[in-house]
Amino acid sequence: MSETARAVVRRAQIRRMLPALLAAGSMLTGPARAADPIKIGVIAEAQSVAGASIPQAVQLAADEINAKGGIDGRQIQVVTYDDKSSASDAVRAFQRAVSEDKVNLVIASYISEVVLALMPWAARLKTPMITPGAASNEISVNVHKDYARNKYTFHGYLTSHALAQAVCDSAKEVLVEKLKAKTAAIMSEDAAWTRPLDAAYQECLPKSGLKVVEHVRFSPDTGDFTPIYNKIEAAKPDLIVTGIAHVGVQPTVQWQNQQVPIAMTGISGQATSSTFWANTNGGTQGVLFDSVALPGVALTEKTIPFSEAFTKRFGGAPSYAGFMAYDAVYYSAEAIKRAGSLEADKLVEALEKTDYVGTVGHLKFYGKDEPFTHSIQYGPGLMTSVLGQWQNGKQVAIWPAATANGAMILPPAVKPAVQ
Repeated sequence: MSETARAVVRRAQIRRMLPALLAAGSMLTGPARAADPIKIGVIAEAQSVAGASIPQAVQLAADEINAKGGIDGRQIQVVTYDDKSSASDAVRAFQRAVSEDKVNLVIASYISEVVLALMPWAARLKTPMITPGAASNEISVNVHKDYARNKYTFHGYLTSHALAQAVCDSAKEVLVEKLKAKTAAIMSEDAAWTRPLDAAYQECLPKSGLKVVEHVRFSPDTGDFTPIYNKIEAAKPDLIVTGIAHVGVQPTVQWQNQQVPIAMTGISGQATSSTFWANTNGGTQGVLFDSVALPGVALTEKTIPFSEAFTKRFGGAPSYAGFMAYDAVYYSAEAIKRAGSLEADKLVEALEKTDYVGTVGHLKFYGKDEPFTHSIQYGPGLMTSVLGQWQNGKQVAIWPAATANGAMILPPAVKPAVQ
């Protein structure tokens, strides 16, 4: 047989085999690609009161989405890292998550110092990152100042400025109007998130009818709050307005044991956790605190089902960061679908269009032309807050009236302010 004839035979054989070869190739490549998981890295403070809820909530959301078919048929795989409340450990975890574990998105931390340390790495490695609990204004302000570089970071929580406004809103309607409070002392831990918080308190508390008569900032390592409370009592305020998250047990227990005759309200990150009553041995009785959501309070139709599912699985209700982390997985899943891609810039564009009703309310991000770029928007019809109070081992919502499931009580040592 001539070379020409043999070539003709070979081409005919290839044509006959081609359908089978293409089918085999699709079996090797098509379904395998479709089955590749979408990886979400979670960097959090697994041993802390507030941070422990973050990986738990992310896993719960991922399992729910996976049970319904995943994201366009692809399952979510959660890869978790414990940063031990250390910025340097968090940075190493972020590098590993992106470079070695090939995650597509990172949900990271409730500590502002940690998130601020991760922002340059999110920019350098072009990996979208969402914080479900850090509050410092600097996070979203940095995105606004250098959008092209820092657009990969999303402030998936309220800024310190918005948190202060939430405290002032609840204080005006409940504590000023009902408790007849007229003066306040600010007591905050020394941290990145409380510097803008305290500045906003100084501005909005007087507008709410509360004159600031004392301002104390203390080290998170403080072991004895006796001199701090003595100083505050000497100023005779009607309220102590807090900014605490890294600490919580010690100042609360001493407030109760010392029988400080001043109501305590404000931001207390640890008080949002269902374990706080046991952690303080009931010392939190009567403590008021603002939170994004509370168990048993139907902010939306999703709040109670999530809280119940979380409690059933993990043995306790989520902290504020758990609510935010759970919602972050769901709106990220929607963004991935909108983007039709896991390419970072496309995912950023899709996340910016978030318009999602989650467990904490209606979630949208501020745009790049607004001062707090990529932070969750605060206000009526969007995300606001709940004023809760610890009463006999339970967290009770006392404000706003539309979602309250209880009435305020006075702590044992506190008497109503005199008009």
